[in-house]
Amino acid sequence: MDNKLIEELSLNHWQSLSTLLYDGWVLRFADGYTKRANSINPIHYSTNNLDRKIEECEKLYSANHLPTTYKITPFVHPADLDDTLETRGYSLIDTTSVQSLKLDNLNEPKLTSVTINELMTSDWLDNFCRLNTVNVENKNVMERMLSSIKTKKGFVSLYYEEQVVACGLGVIEREYIGLYDIVTDIHFRNRGFAEQMILHLLKWGKENGASYSYLAVVSNNEPALRLYSKIGYSEIYKYWYRVMNTVHDKTATS
Repeated sequence: MDNKLIEELSLNHWQSLSTLLYDGWVLRFADGYTKRANSINPIHYSTNNLDRKIEECEKLYSANHLPTTYKITPFVHPADLDDTLETRGYSLIDTTSVQSLKLDNLNEPKLTSVTINELMTSDWLDNFCRLNTVNVENKNVMERMLSSIKTKKGFVSLYYEEQVVACGLGVIEREYIGLYDIVTDIHFRNRGFAEQMILHLLKWGKENGASYSYLAVVSNNEPALRLYSKIGYSEIYKYWYRVMNTVHDKTATS
């Protein structure tokens, strides 16, 4: 399994509103909604003077009213970037576990009150924002971001007593389905709803050409880690963010 491929897929599957390529680094901007879409991804070969390059990135993010944030994976260029950022006073936050699963022995889902739409509907967006407490400003940004994904998408919702109690997103590309923003109503957690919804989404992914799945979960999210382990996911690598300061402005989630 090519772990660097998963980083590439994750850039495609969680779109920013604007992207700037700078000497092998991918700089992403999305009005502050999520660190994934508002961070520097230094995954390609870097040739410029590092200190000057970091300073230029700081100017760019400051001009866009965002904290300068780097996503640090095992694939960064140059390899000592994390140490350099630490020396410059960047804080380490949100260590995250990237996990994968082969889709050959999936359990069959038991609950059937699930819908998967390949186009984002207003109902799905409203329910997601309700369950994940996304504010109106970020809701508009999220709608634009998700509408920009160019590969096959599955917007999943699970119903209980005629109301949506869990929802999420799956994106398929190159035999992988990536899972994003799996969320369950706070009043219906620990009842197996998220597991059933994910099993439906993975089944849909397999039916549409996926052989593997991947996801990212913050390493201190014990309930989510237990859920994904139960389904069969296992860690393949970790990443974290380096942020210029601890004031995250509008950037709220990973």
